[in-house]
Amino acid sequence: MPVTIPRIVIAGTHSGCGKTTVASGLMAALTERGHLVQPFKTGPDFIDPSHHAATCGRVSRNLDPFMMGETGILRTFASASGDADIAVIEGAMGLFDGIDGTDFSSTAHVARILHAPVLLVVDAYAASRSVHAVVRGFQTFDPRIRIAGIIYNRLGSCKHREMIATEEFVPALGWIPHQRGSEVGSRHLGLVMAHESDGMTRYGRIVRESCDLERILDVARNAPVLIVPPSTKTPVVERKAVIGVARDDAFCFYYQDNLDRLVRAGSEIRFFSPMQDTLPDVDALYLGGGYPELHAGKLEGSRCRHAIHDMAGNGMPIYGECGGLMYLCRSVTTDRDYQMAGVLPARVEMTKTIQALGYVKGAYYGTSGLWAGTVALRGHEFHFSRAVFDPDARFAIQLVQGNGIHEGKDGLLEKNVIGAYTHAYFSDSFCRRFVAAAAEFRGTR
Repeated sequence: MPVTIPRIVIAGTHSGCGKTTVASGLMAALTERGHLVQPFKTGPDFIDPSHHAATCGRVSRNLDPFMMGETGILRTFASASGDADIAVIEGAMGLFDGIDGTDFSSTAHVARILHAPVLLVVDAYAASRSVHAVVRGFQTFDPRIRIAGIIYNRLGSCKHREMIATEEFVPALGWIPHQRGSEVGSRHLGLVMAHESDGMTRYGRIVRESCDLERILDVARNAPVLIVPPSTKTPVVERKAVIGVARDDAFCFYYQDNLDRLVRAGSEIRFFSPMQDTLPDVDALYLGGGYPELHAGKLEGSRCRHAIHDMAGNGMPIYGECGGLMYLCRSVTTDRDYQMAGVLPARVEMTKTIQALGYVKGAYYGTSGLWAGTVALRGHEFHFSRAVFDPDARFAIQLVQGNGIHEGKDGLLEKNVIGAYTHAYFSDSFCRRFVAAAAEFRGTR
């Protein structure tokens, strides 16, 4: 199916060059002008998309070839962008940085899949003519990538700009001065979430004043026709069950595609806050990742943790990942031990160093209960904690790539509860199984 969607990729020479602030600023500037901007983020990141969504008023989607496949990229992109005026895709790391030193799942890989022009963000701080050597290298490194323009970031003065412009050979579409004191705060998993800072919104004015928006729009509008394979999505089936999804400051990492697939499989999604709410009337629970360690006191004091413990004992299907895993364990240790839901046979200790980072591949292999059977799994892990589990603990996930909880085993299993460090990109098969498990539990109540 041919589609014509104006689109542009905001890439960087390396992490920290300013592509996140440039991308969010461009989204803000275009939105302020009345354009409907569909945001995307390459890779498995959860935090940058939260800033995109706050800026554009639209859910930001991840585009990750490892988790989604190339066809999945095309379908998600076309489906999400169908009613938008322009799609702005923020890259990850450097333009050509993929898995294990390869090109696979790099920003360049996504740009090739989408036949999208690239705006390259170049940090010009403390350099002038030398930036052209960098630009030339990026321009010629992969001839399949069209670098349509450069955004020079962290310029020191008008004189600095003039020095660079003397030998410009790729069009400069933006010259952004160094903005001291306007950086968005960060923590161990990256930037702070959008609801914790308005830093990105300030960059709308900076991009508007420093970049040529009309030329950027022209570049996006000249992107070629994109051929998208016909969708194989199954139609939304009649509601079979209600799945409660934890969403608050402690649990805020979700792929929108996961939630959409659960709905298509027959689930109604009901959001709630484990910190503030009582447990809603639901047939299953999905507890995503986030920062439970920052809110451990409120989670410990909430009545919700006791209700979740009781419902788990009654056989409710519960799926928790990373932060959700931590909450389902007995306790989380930060400055002290905080009592959690006590569903899974383990305690969690926060660590000062990263315990796992990278893509995950494996399978669910439950042998009994509502999770019985084998379903393929792909996802990502990134955490600064470790789970200390009981000697007789059981696991529901075997990884062929990634660490998981311990030596390739992930998914602590207790009755119909699974808690894993993997942030999974759900398959349709997994969603059908999860909804069926919820419906079966609903029938026992």
